[in-house]
Amino acid sequence: MKITRAVVPSLFTTLNVFCGFLSILNVAESHFHTAAWFIILAAIFDSLDGVMARITRSSSQFGVELDSLADVVSFGAAPSFMVYKAYLYSFENWGVIIAALPVVFGAIRLARFNVQLVGYDKDYFNGLPIPLQAVTVCAFIFHYYGEGFGLTGWSGSGLIILVVVLSFLMVSRIKYDTIPKFTKRQIKAHPWKFVTVTIGILIILISKGTLLFPLLALYIIFGIIRSIVHGLTKTFKKTEDELKREEKLSRIDI
Repeated sequence: MKITRAVVPSLFTTLNVFCGFLSILNVAESHFHTAAWFIILAAIFDSLDGVMARITRSSSQFGVELDSLADVVSFGAAPSFMVYKAYLYSFENWGVIIAALPVVFGAIRLARFNVQLVGYDKDYFNGLPIPLQAVTVCAFIFHYYGEGFGLTGWSGSGLIILVVVLSFLMVSRIKYDTIPKFTKRQIKAHPWKFVTVTIGILIILISKGTLLFPLLALYIIFGIIRSIVHGLTKTFKKTEDELKREEKLSRIDI
């Protein structure tokens, strides 16, 4: 069998889906923190397969499809099963429906992304990326789930709200900044993005991961606020243009 360089990125994608499977196994045994770590490891492999594809210049349609299938498992099925076993199982049928949202909406998002792959905006994601949704859920589990006593106080309701909001954001039209590649060209093109990402990484490392969830929440909220401001600005501009047009027409009539 001939081994080509296209195998290299596919290997990282395979490791991604394998980590997703290991996460599901750990959730089944109620090892939620370990399961969350496997999802984060899957996200690292997911980012590396793209890097390897660029380095080896071996991007292919097969790689795109394999990546999407892996993402459905690692960032859709695994976090859905995690939130169900961690808390939502107590709500019976409603718990099943809410827990299914990440995998269902994640699959829809990936299908939409694949058909829009050509010509999409490389500076922004259209909707929240599925890996970021999964990592945010993991960060919440790290932050609020206690091994042995689970989610307490408001954190249970907070998990429900988080799952619903993140799921709908994945299929929304809200734009989220892509993470810039650490190259000279990207740093020159997006210096503020590079500085922000670097500061964020340093904060996470210094805090030993305790500030991961607040930082991700800030990133998600910023995207929502920016979208609202942009929508209002666009509406006001449109209204102002219409008023100017009407004023011009009234002068012509006179």
